[in-house]
Amino acid sequence: MADTATPSRVPLVDYLVLDDGDPHLAANECTNCGARFFDRRNACAACFGTEFRRVKIATEGELRTFTIVAFAAPGVEVPFVSGVIDCDGTSVRGNLRNVEPDADHVHTGMKVKLTTYSLGTDDHGTEAIGFAFEPAGPHPPPTFALHFGWPSPPRMQRKRDDRPPHTELN
Repeated sequence: MADTATPSRVPLVDYLVLDDGDPHLAANECTNCGARFFDRRNACAACFGTEFRRVKIATEGELRTFTIVAFAAPGVEVPFVSGVIDCDGTSVRGNLRNVEPDADHVHTGMKVKLTTYSLGTDDHGTEAIGFAFEPAGPHPPPTFALHFGWPSPPRMQRKRDDRPPHTELN
C-alpha cells in the first residue's frame, strides 16, 4: 500500500527548500559558466551549456535596489517593499517583511536575511510556505554621498550678496 500522507508544509515555489535543514533557496547552476537560474532550463542563457547542478543560495545578502509598492491587485495589502537582493553573488527578487515600507527604514545596501512565512492552510491541513527577506540587524540609512561611494562634497557657503543677479523674462 502506497503512503498517501499529505505533506504538512509545501513551498510556494520549487526553489524554496524546506526539507533539508534550515529553509533556503536553491538554483540551477550552469556547470560550464556558473550562471544561476531559479527556473528549469534546457540550456544556459549565458553560454548555451546544457549541464546544470543544484546549488544552495546564501540565506543572507544585501539589498541592491527596491521599490515601495503602493498599488496592487485587490486583496494584496499595500504598501510593501519589493527588491533585488545580492545573496553572495546571486541576484534574488523578493519582498521585504518585518520592516516599515518607507525610505526611513529601507535603503540600498542594507543587510537582509531569508525568512519564511505561512500563506495559509488548506482543508487537508497542508500549509503553503512563502519566502521573503527581513533586516538582518539595525542599519541606519547611509548618507547620499556615502551610499554611492562618493566623497562628501565640501560645504559651500554663499553670502547673500553673492547670489547671481535675477533676470526678468519678457
